[in-house]
Amino acid sequence: MLVVRPARSADLPALERLAGTATPRLTNLPAHRDRLEERITRSQRSFSRAVDFPGDEHYTFVLEDRERGEVVGTATIRAQAGAVDAYYTYRQETLIHASQQLNVRREVQTLSLSHEVSEASLLCALSLDPRYKGTSAESLLRRARLMFIAQYPERFADLLAVAFPGFLDEAGESPFWASVGEHFFQRGYQEINHIAGVRSKSFIAEVMPQFPLYLPLLTPPARAAIGREHPDHEVALEEMLAEGFVRSRHVDIFDAGPVIKGERDRLETFRRASWHPVRIRPATSLPDAEPAMIANQKLGEFRCVVARYALSPTGQLMLSPEHAEILGVEEGRAVLAAPLALPDAIDALDEGEL
Repeated sequence: MLVVRPARSADLPALERLAGTATPRLTNLPAHRDRLEERITRSQRSFSRAVDFPGDEHYTFVLEDRERGEVVGTATIRAQAGAVDAYYTYRQETLIHASQQLNVRREVQTLSLSHEVSEASLLCALSLDPRYKGTSAESLLRRARLMFIAQYPERFADLLAVAFPGFLDEAGESPFWASVGEHFFQRGYQEINHIAGVRSKSFIAEVMPQFPLYLPLLTPPARAAIGREHPDHEVALEEMLAEGFVRSRHVDIFDAGPVIKGERDRLETFRRASWHPVRIRPATSLPDAEPAMIANQKLGEFRCVVARYALSPTGQLMLSPEHAEILGVEEGRAVLAAPLALPDAIDALDEGEL
């Protein structure tokens, strides 16, 4: 039995382990005990706080395998990406250089520092135990956050964003950082990634050049890395595109990994989610049905599981006693359900950024 729930203090050792085994190492999930302890405390405050609009709240969730008694995954939502420090990205743009006298017209691709993503809610800091890769656990951990947002929309922005780790070479270094950031910091990608995780990324923007970067001046490997995800995150990116996210013109300022975004009301989980009263029946008597994410409606005691989307003729959702216990619901209580399956991914660029 797998369940997504808010993180608590006892989960700290598990979060340390997940941070240390994340591939690649994540800036927003540092393998640093004090920072992770602060993250849990901040999350607990966010869940207990009355919120009317998004601010500096962080909501950290864990995926628990109840049969093994282990926490095997974690993921976070930042209610507003730039609530405290501006959330910097590079925005891909096109400049036209033309001369009538020389009969020359050239379109040149550039990168410009931007903090436009600061107002979005950010899905981040996801790490999953390798034993669960490629299973429904991966989708549950990734998308249970959407089930939470669907229930408490006032806590989040209308626009959601996800920044994926960028491409690294065989040595674990970023070709983009080697061509750009390293010239200004004289530190390797892994070292600067660790510093940013313990502190924040805002100091990067203070030192990085404020003028546009002309892509023809970068190395070929650096240009090839722009907007390219780390190979271990290809499946995750594809699933989020199937969810309804689209590629933006923004990329990470460290490794140029892609930043995708989506209007929450257009995402599949929001469009297809519906409320159903619960009907509890023995697991052996439940009819076959497609799997779905099922979430209770308890803020601080939020729970989300994968179960059959089995409806009675009167629209009740039939749950086993085990699933009802995990969700903390009694017969007649309402739960939110959304199909686990998604349509085929459409790899598209945001029409508003064309």
